[in-house]
Amino acid sequence: MNFSYSDKVKRLQNDLQSFMDEVVYPNEKRYEEQLDSTNRFSYIPPVMEEMKEKAKQAGLWNLFLPDAKEGAGLTNVEYAPLCEIMGRSAIAPEVFNCNAPDTGNMEVLVRYGTKEQKDKWLTPLLNGEIRSAFSMTEPDVASSDATNVEISIIKEGDEYVINGTKWWSSGAGDPRCEILIVMGKTDPTAERHKQQSMILVPTKTPGVKIKRMLPVFGYDDAPHGHAEIEFDDVRVPASNLLLGEGRGFEIAQGRLGPGRIHHCMRTIGAAERALELMCTRVVSRVAFGKTLAEQGVVREWIAQSRIEIEQARLLTLKAASMMDTVGNKVAKKEIAMIKVIAPNMALKVIDRAIQAFGAAGVSEDVPLAAMFAGIRTLRIADGPDEVHLEAIAKQELKPYFTR
Repeated sequence: MNFSYSDKVKRLQNDLQSFMDEVVYPNEKRYEEQLDSTNRFSYIPPVMEEMKEKAKQAGLWNLFLPDAKEGAGLTNVEYAPLCEIMGRSAIAPEVFNCNAPDTGNMEVLVRYGTKEQKDKWLTPLLNGEIRSAFSMTEPDVASSDATNVEISIIKEGDEYVINGTKWWSSGAGDPRCEILIVMGKTDPTAERHKQQSMILVPTKTPGVKIKRMLPVFGYDDAPHGHAEIEFDDVRVPASNLLLGEGRGFEIAQGRLGPGRIHHCMRTIGAAERALELMCTRVVSRVAFGKTLAEQGVVREWIAQSRIEIEQARLLTLKAASMMDTVGNKVAKKEIAMIKVIAPNMALKVIDRAIQAFGAAGVSEDVPLAAMFAGIRTLRIADGPDEVHLEAIAKQELKPYFTR
């Protein structure tokens, strides 16, 4: 496999890195300072909209979308180094309109949406005018097995009526969040993987209630956030159904493949920044008469981190290449492998960096603690490690059972 980049990608890499250095990094603290201290889910820091406008003007917008008419027309391999650069900052993906869950929701609408659905929801999402959320996980069932989802989506005349509770709906706390993609059961009597459907639910629909926001290790991720949402006799037009009844799993697989690899790409970027912060720290910090960089154990941390980042990157690029050439279905083992490897790798690197910073590492003066909290959730989100490991093992063992 050849992972060399075209002139177009090299130009975008340079432009994106310059934008990060000149616009994003200098505004990280300003963004946090502008968040409303009393209700952090009611106000969007003005600096975010300023950065988004600059990104549009720089041609660094919707880079994730492979459709050249609406995005940059990049393959997964081409997008990988760009997504990695964005992953170095928690606020960067939104600046370029490449943030989850909006990217996955936009891809769903591009692939499966009707013209009416695209006009109403995809266009403003592509323009960065609204935000969205994806509601799949439920509090009362083991949602790692998505056949367990219990929220009901029942057809009554020309409407669907939705009842139940979802949680960890990332992005639902944002005051700009106007649309939810909800997965639930339309036919509990159908074949196991044909019971579920996905439907578009505007957040302002009567009966949609955000019960609470869920912090991660004390981080509220405002104004984005993760919400527990109650659906009480929520009625939406039948035309809001995506693709058709019983097609929920099909849509989920189409959505989660790119979503998982994007998470891994961003995670590698976070690990790179953590390693960079660690190296900067240890060459300037003195303990017991010499810099931390001269301590053997610290050098081992740095060497191991570099090795592990490169391994994760190469496997991610292999998965991206397979997605581009043979499709997501054939690449499912590689996608599962990177989904396990990337977060675990990043957590090791970030933990070493925290140790190098000492007390400062667990404070909010540096981004390491927040990075650790966010990436720890990725060992659960989009399928926990154990589910992916089981899938990998099954595929590895399959030929041996046919001998």
